[in-house]
Amino acid sequence: MADNLDDLLDEVEAKFCRNTSLSAQPACDFKGQPDSFRLRRNNESMISASSTNQNEARGDDIEAVLQEILDDDYQAGSSDVPAAVRSYAKDSSPQTALKKCCPVFLGGSLVISGVGTSISQRACDQLRCTSCDFCIAMFDDHEWDSSCNYLFFRNNMPDRTKLRAKLKRRQGARAYACQCSWYSVFALSELRHIPQLKWVCGQHRA
Repeated sequence: MADNLDDLLDEVEAKFCRNTSLSAQPACDFKGQPDSFRLRRNNESMISASSTNQNEARGDDIEAVLQEILDDDYQAGSSDVPAAVRSYAKDSSPQTALKKCCPVFLGGSLVISGVGTSISQRACDQLRCTSCDFCIAMFDDHEWDSSCNYLFFRNNMPDRTKLRAKLKRRQGARAYACQCSWYSVFALSELRHIPQLKWVCGQHRA
């Protein structure tokens, strides 16, 4: 009986003590693993890191080659430059500067046209009406006939051929007109002194 009890206690101790000892070991402790297992894990880590470095280096090389091709094509200025590069260069180019007359002048045909300033007094050739929103038509060496009226310009602007029906030839004069106003001038005149004209400088390209 005693022998059987001792054998039973030995069996229980061996069974439960063995399970407790195994469960107490860390699940990820590589110290207790065979050298071959730890060596394989290290090799896998090194291979993974090497593969990542190779992919990054390959990506850098590809980007460098593409950038070099684009730079060469752009500097050559040939028709083979990619459309995306041409579009970017076009969009990145500075826009044409615009200038406005200050003050705004009208003038006869002998007055130089261009951007007017207090120093460089030129007749503005980019006039626009703020009332009818038409660009101003100009006729050198002509003046408007006294029979002109609002309906004539309302119906015929901006057809220059039809407008000529009311023009008279006069050397040195210049006839101006929009859809709602008209004016003939011979000498340099500042626009602000002609209040019936709702005209402004529509800006000049530099």
